Amino acid sequence: MESIEELMEKLPPDLQQEVKDFARFLVEKKAKPRRKKLRLTWAGGLREFRNQYSSLDIQKKSLEWWGD
Repeated sequence: MESIEELMEKLPPDLQQEVKDFARFLVEKKAKPRRKKLRLTWAGGLREFRNQYSSLDIQKKSLEWWGD
């Protein structure tokens, strides 16, 4: 069986670059960290404002912010 280097030498330069790009893609794909579970450490962080704002008020304000 031929080594990768031997196979690469038989390819034209443009295809050699394509093989290199694909190899980089595979390395990056493998190296990506797995997603962690969502932590809800912020839950209850706005408890002090419970009587000051309703969920509807907060929803309207967030829509304003996203609209900008």
